[in-house]
Amino acid sequence: MSENITRVAVVGLGMAAAPHIKSLRELSERVQIAAVWSPSESRRLQAKRDFDVPVAENLEQILNDRTIPIVILLTPPMTHLELVESCVKHGKHVLLEKPLDVTLARAHRIVNMMHDADLLLGVVLQHRFRIASQRLHEMVHSGTLGAIFSASVSVRWWRTAQYYAEPGRGMKARDGGGVLMTQAIHTLDLFLSLTGPVREVFACAATSPARKIDTEDLVAAAIRFQNGAVGSLDATTLAYPGFPERIELACEAGTAVLSGEKLDVYFKDGQHLCVDETEEIRDAADPMSFSHHAHKALIADFVDAVQNQRTPRASGASALMVHALIEALLASSSARKPVAPTHSENER
Repeated sequence: MSENITRVAVVGLGMAAAPHIKSLRELSERVQIAAVWSPSESRRLQAKRDFDVPVAENLEQILNDRTIPIVILLTPPMTHLELVESCVKHGKHVLLEKPLDVTLARAHRIVNMMHDADLLLGVVLQHRFRIASQRLHEMVHSGTLGAIFSASVSVRWWRTAQYYAEPGRGMKARDGGGVLMTQAIHTLDLFLSLTGPVREVFACAATSPARKIDTEDLVAAAIRFQNGAVGSLDATTLAYPGFPERIELACEAGTAVLSGEKLDVYFKDGQHLCVDETEEIRDAADPMSFSHHAHKALIADFVDAVQNQRTPRASGASALMVHALIEALLASSSARKPVAPTHSENER
């Protein structure tokens, strides 16, 4: 095997596994799928049948294999801390499915643990790697759009009864949170990468009677950013039939609107920029109705970071900011007053 090929294992074979395995296969010049594993025997059998990949007999087989430097963890959030601890003990770099964990405190423990072991930690926040998102990020941070005056984010999706039929889905014990932590986190993470840190939020969150869950599926909030801008947040999984997530930035030089994977920028001088990389019509009610190309770009970046000993773009430390925002939103709703997110030196 070429020295440029990195062996990767996938742990967790739920619905998130498909875009990762497809991406890894398309990156075959750089990576090799060494093994996959799930605690569910039926999922192991299904992976062997559907993906024709090597299936490990147990997790220890992967952890003890010194030829595997990277583990992609795609397990439920409440399992992350303990699994990362096991990976650290065996010297594995980890690419972790969002969210980092079910609480901000556990998320910090994961980030600090990996840092202290001198191991790389990435998080699957692939919206940062969409082409239109990257173009907007470049325009914001290069100063092309000037100062941001107002910023809004809206995630109005629909999730069916079948989606919530999986045991534990939508429950705090397994997922740690509802629409914010499980669905909107991708868009919120991208939003913060554009706006910068939040100074305070004033939020209202609720659990509708439409599902038998104990996490929020309705959230609205006013936001004040550290740079002085103000904005709003709207997130729900009750908006039938589901609509593209939307970020709008009113800036000094014009207004940028990112809707799904389409970017429109309306400059005050009359110019209009459109970047539309949407390959097909998405079903906003289907959590797996998306192209795998952003996953592929994220995985390629993480593998490159391991090979070249650099920080991945979607690092664990950088993901702490969105966790802090989500915690502040829920705390504000509970206290019925503005709350400032807890920021740390780790957020970089």
